[in-house]
Amino acid sequence: MIKQITYLILLTGLVLPMKNIYANTWNQLPAEERKLLKQFEPQWGSMSKERQQRLRQGAQRWKSMTPEQRKQAQQRLKKWRGLNQEQRQALRKQFNNFKKLPKSDRDNLRKRYNWFRQLPAERREALRDKWRKMTPQQRQQFRQRMIRRMTPQQRRELWRRHQQQRRTR
Repeated sequence: MIKQITYLILLTGLVLPMKNIYANTWNQLPAEERKLLKQFEPQWGSMSKERQQRLRQGAQRWKSMTPEQRKQAQQRLKKWRGLNQEQRQALRKQFNNFKKLPKSDRDNLRKRYNWFRQLPAERREALRDKWRKMTPQQRQQFRQRMIRRMTPQQRRELWRRHQQQRRTR
């Protein structure tokens, strides 16, 4: 269980601001952190300070989670472990691309994702099936219809983001 928690901590990628989080030795860690990070005790002294920092930040994040959040995190870890290396790499790339987006775009994507997640499961699956069954040409036509429904300001913003993405590739 502790091993799963530790891997989960590493996967979250969430960093909490902390002051002076480096511990020179294992025994200098607070007892609660030592308990969460127990599997790393043998190699703690030989780890880079950056890795120690990431592990400690993850432990802090874990401590701040509610039981429900911890349960969800454990489920995500289980799902992550079920992925093969190619799937994991694709997700890492997707996450890094997401982090490169402007904050307004990330917020917009989160908003749309939350809207989608609140749909009944049957409706979400029906939309996924519909998208999967579309040909590339149908998908392009769909995108064009969506663009026509946008306001001029939304179109300008979309064009600006498109140009920005092309420059970063």
